[in-house]
Amino acid sequence: MSKIIHILMVEDSPTDAELAREAFLESKIANKLTVVEDGVKALEYLHSTCTANSENCPDLILLDLNLPKKDGLQVLAEIKGNVLIKHIPVVILTTSNAETDVIKSYQLQASCYITKPVDFEKFAAIVQKVQQFYFQIVTLAPSGPHDGSASGEQPK
Repeated sequence: MSKIIHILMVEDSPTDAELAREAFLESKIANKLTVVEDGVKALEYLHSTCTANSENCPDLILLDLNLPKKDGLQVLAEIKGNVLIKHIPVVILTTSNAETDVIKSYQLQASCYITKPVDFEKFAAIVQKVQQFYFQIVTLAPSGPHDGSASGEQPK
């Protein structure tokens, strides 16, 4: 695979972000990991990089739920409500295993929900499996925002 995979990680824990970075480095897939530490910055980043004429959108978003300024569920709702970015798979990667968080995440169209293990080896294995699944097994929508013009949907 020659395409650089762009992953946006929304994570307020520098330790977890660094663990993910190390896990991605151990993989054989070329990727660019961008980390933002709160929900407001995540949405600002997406709105600035995923414009109608841009192909700089992330291919995958790893989203923590417990974030400052705007929590992960609010971020997820805004992502899935925006026609320019709702096609991007969002993996919830959080310490919360609360049933209400799981249910709400899927109601808001999260691609999957993963509870973070505290052990580095287990965390690295999960990150690598997520990366393998999304970039070696499944077919993602082509890069660039999808404005909904094929379905008649208007961009928000």
